[in-house]
Amino acid sequence: MSRIFTTSVAAVYPHYVNKVEKKGRSRAELDEVIQWLTGFDQAALGRHLAEETTFADFFAAARLNPNVSKITGSVCGVRVEEVEDPLMQKIRYLDKLVDELAKGKSMDKVLRA
Repeated sequence: MSRIFTTSVAAVYPHYVNKVEKKGRSRAELDEVIQWLTGFDQAALGRHLAEETTFADFFAAARLNPNVSKITGSVCGVRVEEVEDPLMQKIRYLDKLVDELAKGKSMDKVLRA
């Protein structure tokens, strides 16, 4: 089991915020991306952050967006569509979306509209 599975989302979230804000994007846009992926609303996302939910429990409670299969490409040299562990793949989907947001892609493209 990877250590990230038992890490709280709240521990990583500030790093996501810093990454996107350094590139001129907002926390609201980050939250929108997370909500698109997981199906959580703002209140549910806030609850998971406040309760320091682990990535395993966070994604267990999520209803992944039906367009998640459209997320392709590499994160840290690993193609997200080829990740075998289902939980790790979900975490990589999130990483990929955060990367795309930070790289300046339009929200329509990030959210696979």
